[in-house]
Amino acid sequence: MPSVRNNDKTALLNGSGGTLISNNPASGGKQNGGCSIVVGSIRRYSKQRLQHTYYQHLRSGGLIVASPYCKCCLLKPVTVKRCVAGLLILSLLSILYYTHYLNSPFSSLIRRDSRPEPSIRCAVLNGVTHIPAASHDHRSAARLRIDPKVLVFVETTYSRLGKEIAELLVHNRMKYKVEVAGKSLPVLTNLDKGKYGVIVFENLNKYLNMDKWNRELLDKYCREYSVGIVGFVAPTEETLVGAQMKGFPLLIHNNLRLKDAALNAGSPILRLTRAGEIAWGPLPGSDWTVFSPNHSTYESLAWANNNSQDWGGESEEGSVHTPLTTVIQDHGRFDNIQRVFFGSGLKFWLHRLLFLDTLSYLSHGQLSINLNRLLLVDIDDIFVGEQGTRLRKEDVQAMLEAQERIREMVPGFKFNLGFSGKYFHHGTPEENRGDDMILENSHKFMWFSHMWNHLQPHLYENQSQLEADMYLNKAFAKDHGIRVDSQYSVAPHHSGVYPVHEMLYSAWKRVWNVKVSSTEEYPHLRPARLRRGFIHRNIMVLPRQTCGLFTHTMFIERYPGGREKLDESIQGGELFQTVVYNPISVFMSHMSNYGNDRLALYTFESVIKFLRCWTNLKLSSAPPVVLAEKYFQINILLMFQNPCHDVRHIRIWSHNKSCEQLPRFLVIGPQKTGTTALYAFLSMHPNISSNIPSPETFEEIQFFNGRNYYRGLSWYMDFFPLVKNTTAQFLFEKSATYFDGELVPKRAHALLQHAKLVTILISPSKRAYSWYQHTRAHGDPIALNYSFYDVISASDTAPKVLRDLRNRCLNPGKYAQHLERWLTYYTPQQLHIIDGDQLRSNPIEVMDQLQKFLKITPVFNYSNHLRYDPKKGFFCQVLNGDHTKCLGKGKGRLYQPMEEKAYKLLQRYYLSHNTALVKLLRRLGQRTVPQWLKDALTDT
Repeated sequence: MPSVRNNDKTALLNGSGGTLISNNPASGGKQNGGCSIVVGSIRRYSKQRLQHTYYQHLRSGGLIVASPYCKCCLLKPVTVKRCVAGLLILSLLSILYYTHYLNSPFSSLIRRDSRPEPSIRCAVLNGVTHIPAASHDHRSAARLRIDPKVLVFVETTYSRLGKEIAELLVHNRMKYKVEVAGKSLPVLTNLDKGKYGVIVFENLNKYLNMDKWNRELLDKYCREYSVGIVGFVAPTEETLVGAQMKGFPLLIHNNLRLKDAALNAGSPILRLTRAGEIAWGPLPGSDWTVFSPNHSTYESLAWANNNSQDWGGESEEGSVHTPLTTVIQDHGRFDNIQRVFFGSGLKFWLHRLLFLDTLSYLSHGQLSINLNRLLLVDIDDIFVGEQGTRLRKEDVQAMLEAQERIREMVPGFKFNLGFSGKYFHHGTPEENRGDDMILENSHKFMWFSHMWNHLQPHLYENQSQLEADMYLNKAFAKDHGIRVDSQYSVAPHHSGVYPVHEMLYSAWKRVWNVKVSSTEEYPHLRPARLRRGFIHRNIMVLPRQTCGLFTHTMFIERYPGGREKLDESIQGGELFQTVVYNPISVFMSHMSNYGNDRLALYTFESVIKFLRCWTNLKLSSAPPVVLAEKYFQINILLMFQNPCHDVRHIRIWSHNKSCEQLPRFLVIGPQKTGTTALYAFLSMHPNISSNIPSPETFEEIQFFNGRNYYRGLSWYMDFFPLVKNTTAQFLFEKSATYFDGELVPKRAHALLQHAKLVTILISPSKRAYSWYQHTRAHGDPIALNYSFYDVISASDTAPKVLRDLRNRCLNPGKYAQHLERWLTYYTPQQLHIIDGDQLRSNPIEVMDQLQKFLKITPVFNYSNHLRYDPKKGFFCQVLNGDHTKCLGKGKGRLYQPMEEKAYKLLQRYYLSHNTALVKLLRRLGQRTVPQWLKDALTDT
């Protein structure tokens, strides 16, 4: 206990409450080792008498000691050495106490009073609100004239709020296009349909100050297609009070600090967001703008109270604050355009909900999100844990009681327990009784299997060992009355799920008949709500979300950032938004989160209550197989990431996989431009290796653009077997169908973001004709029954098979369009364009340039290995001096000349595409334009 010096005496003498310990037996207190204890407040003790006792004690060399139980303790005279020794002993005892306090099996008893309990200020939970939960259906006939896409105008491509808007749209799977404000408007219509359902301005001033031409054009589009506008008022250094908004009967006041937000329960915009509550406390930021309308077209959507002395003055204590409008709706009665203006950005969590509702309302339901939410809470390692951290009987009872309370808010809810049977009864006697109580109530939970040993699956030597471990766990389950038919399993530490370990999937199928798993590792993204699921070998893998709790998160006092940080995540923060943005959420928590301070019970019960307070979401739960089936009814975009770019993935990857098994460059096509010849020339290089042939598509794997992609990463990597001298090898893949595949660039970049790209371009008219002849040579009935002109001139009302052939002839030749898609993900420095005519006439020079681009050393001398064959009409590989090896008879065919009318049609068709290609080549720094491209533009 700290000592009190002379200069502290006033504070002590004026203290309130406590017990006085005196060495004066005459004080009338109880004797305690020569020190009388006066029970009661120091205030009742005579001040003069206390001062007299204090001074007498100091003169004798004594100490006055303060403690929570003794406001002023007068001790017997002591020496400095005794004092120091006492302090050392006290420090040692404190260290021992806190070690015991944190780690002993009895720590939870000591901490019982510190356990947080769910405490959400919410009228609806207390049954005192009379405001109905209105969830408006925004659908109207106007939705048929617009596409479900958002056009976002930002100040710059790096604007903070612009990025937040884009992220919010991505989280909710909404299509959008970003344009920098101030430039010309993009094309707004497609035939008789609007391309965008809502227009969003990151900075409202960019809309208010648009040039007259663009403003009139945009307003005309909004009126004609009933498209609404959303604007965010940007913060400014200039403070405005009652300033007129340009062009609108609306006054604004800015740079305010606000508190206690509420919503207009009568607003037709509210759908996801529920009114009737108050978000108590200060709102984030000190640069809020509020609105004062001067026309009947305006209606407040959200209010808040003034929390600032800078505007409006101070309110008298107990007086009623005038609510200030922070979000306002324009019904369009002023100029026939509906708008919603936000007085701040998206830092405030409630604005994120209102923004989603605004998109739904202004798009007439085209951009509405589904309000049904499915939840699953997995408790991993229910029997795995160090002594002192496991569950006792009262913890199990608390879990059962919390489960019942949650089930009242989330129909069908049950905790899903994952078990590794080997660790059953490995705790203290009290904790072992907790294990028994779990099994006594096993029918009240759902169950899923871990590994018996809790060992990572990729560490097993073979599949037999892996299955043997699983069978041990299955036997344990049957012996202890645990259901084994959930068809759901989770791998310890996510090992083997992604990156995929094939033996795990085989063993799961064989032992447990697994149909569903889950993982945090695919894609390994932050924030977690961006994760998506995938299907591998008919096992549905759901994305696991994080709830902010980990194995070591046991006590609220040791939570990173403290309870305030956890509550922030629950009340509008990361955890809350995860449920809002994901139709299905699978949360993982650990057994240790349910003992000790029982943080998991606090977290899940609190966030569910908060969701019920502020949203109209319909929460429910179901077994994992049901959740997975519903999840994969949604269009899920599978995207394999490169495990080599993630340290975490490398640690849980199968030991028989290597980062050297992925290609370093791709030949992406397009078809009928000479890609097979280039493949042959590359294969001649001693330091370049291609994939092994596919039994279905020969030298092409065709992984990124078709059904093969769903066979998984492991299937793809098996085409690139490890060789001893891997450092000298440049692995590559050639699939000519990649060039114009819509999803291919994004998928390729996710896996091979550092790879280089090689493409070959020839006259698009010539390429189209060559493809037509190729299909004829392979007996295609449509090509045999229709002329080339009939094919390329087919209308959209023609038979589908004819239209399909037309598209395969024409679409790949839109070179600039497809290259732009690739350049969305790859840099220009990663792209090498080969002139196909030059590859045919002078392949040696082309291959020398390609080697420089790939930075391959030493350089391979192709002049000694390629020779022109006059019979074939192209260069062939030199073998044994005078002999050559040429491509098959199907290559280099001579066709009948193209019809003149077909040639002219194609020249007109490709004019805009060829012009765009010239501009693109110049932007990429190409010094020369191919002769065929010059000729095409000249002829036109």
